[in-house]
Amino acid sequence: MKLLSLLIFLPILLSIPILFFKKERSTLIKVYSLTVAVLELILSVILFINFKEGTSDFQFVEKYQWVQNFNIYYHLGVDGISLLMVALTAFIFPVTIFALWNSIEQKLKIFFFLFLIMEGSLMGVFLSLDLILFYVFWELILIPMYFIIGIWGSANRHYATVKFVLYTMFGSLLMLIAIIWLANYAQPQLVYFTTNYLDLRRVAPFVPPNIQVWMFMFFALSFAIKIPVFPFHTWLPDAHTEAPTAGSVILAAVLLKMGAYGFLRYLLGLFPIMFIKYSHIIAVLGVIGIIYGALLCIAQKDMKKLIAYSSVSHMGFIVLGIAGLTITSLQGSLLQMVNHGLTTGALFLFMGFLYDRRHTREISAYGGLSKIIPVYASLFLVICLSSIGLPGLNGFIGEFLILSGSFSSIYLNSHVYSIIGTIGVILSAVYLLWLYQRLMLGQVEIEENKKLIDLKANEIISVAAILIFVVWIGVFPDTFLKKSEPSIHKIIDDLELIRINMLKFL
Repeated sequence: MKLLSLLIFLPILLSIPILFFKKERSTLIKVYSLTVAVLELILSVILFINFKEGTSDFQFVEKYQWVQNFNIYYHLGVDGISLLMVALTAFIFPVTIFALWNSIEQKLKIFFFLFLIMEGSLMGVFLSLDLILFYVFWELILIPMYFIIGIWGSANRHYATVKFVLYTMFGSLLMLIAIIWLANYAQPQLVYFTTNYLDLRRVAPFVPPNIQVWMFMFFALSFAIKIPVFPFHTWLPDAHTEAPTAGSVILAAVLLKMGAYGFLRYLLGLFPIMFIKYSHIIAVLGVIGIIYGALLCIAQKDMKKLIAYSSVSHMGFIVLGIAGLTITSLQGSLLQMVNHGLTTGALFLFMGFLYDRRHTREISAYGGLSKIIPVYASLFLVICLSSIGLPGLNGFIGEFLILSGSFSSIYLNSHVYSIIGTIGVILSAVYLLWLYQRLMLGQVEIEENKKLIDLKANEIISVAAILIFVVWIGVFPDTFLKKSEPSIHKIIDDLELIRINMLKFL
């Protein structure tokens, strides 16, 4: 089995033995699951190190006939865009398992079985180069997340799971219709039926505009729901709030990136002319998400719901950067996808640490905790500053590239988007510093808080691992940007070439 296939199927196949462990052997189940996740991380590091810089070509390509009569292939490949998503996924899973070592107490076998299947499915989404294969993994992720929220979630978990699945499946069915439609339309030009992304990318931009706009909208809606873009965001706060901490971390850190990845890979790759045409609308929705999500954060009394709405705001920055269609803004969006995964994943971990100790998410139930749990307070402050975008930390680099790239975009042709987006940076400081003040500063007035235990060794190690990359990206962003730069350049070069040759489509 080759490297990319190993990344997909190692966690899926190795999840099966967990079902045969005795349920009393909880430590064995957790050690085994962590070992599998660490092996996956090692494979991703090998991929990252051996990935050749300076080329936009897909590397480590695997291609085998899957459905013979229809030219549907098991086709995998990695470029600079998918490389960073694979690295983020492989890093977050072992960190989450180790950080929340004692968080899950019931039905451990089923939980870690589903957890590892979800990791392999996410790898499949980021590595697939066939649209049907991509769709299979895209849908497969729904199953473990549905059960993780539905079984281990909070009181309103059943409502949250149904809402999550209905929203996502609606978008997914539209995408499936668009895939079939595009493949059938491309058949006469290609002389064969195929759902291969690289083949369809040659044909899709030349589909007549009256048909192409519908294909574009079907793909766009599916990805917009997953990001989620305003006004398709309403499933997210419920899913985050009701999910167990591990589910919230993976949902925020990786699952939301599937939608943004879809924008970069498929909307821009298949329908560049339509993307240019509607870039203003996409930018407007991104800016609305930035401001609207931030304002809702300020009004929240539930700390998990506050972090959930902060995701709506921060993902709005990513959408704005993609709509900017400059090398700078696209690089910023891709890097911010990694940054958001690290910082928001860490914020949910910190909320989980508190919840496991006090079993309440109400902000008013805390106060003055810096006197009781100083290590927690110190590390939590750094993560908050990272999310705000303090220079020297990862959030600043991503937001700066997005705002500066969008500011100079010839496609948006307006500075207004970036100027309004900058207000979101200020608002993020308002709600996160206010959250920190209400949780950590002041007097300890509630008796239960005086008995809180500071971070344990596994929690400190897990957060420290995230903080290493928070500082690393903030100080040396080129470590990651140089991997993705050729792929981003290719997107812009292809966009310009098609725009020049097809101005009549606009």
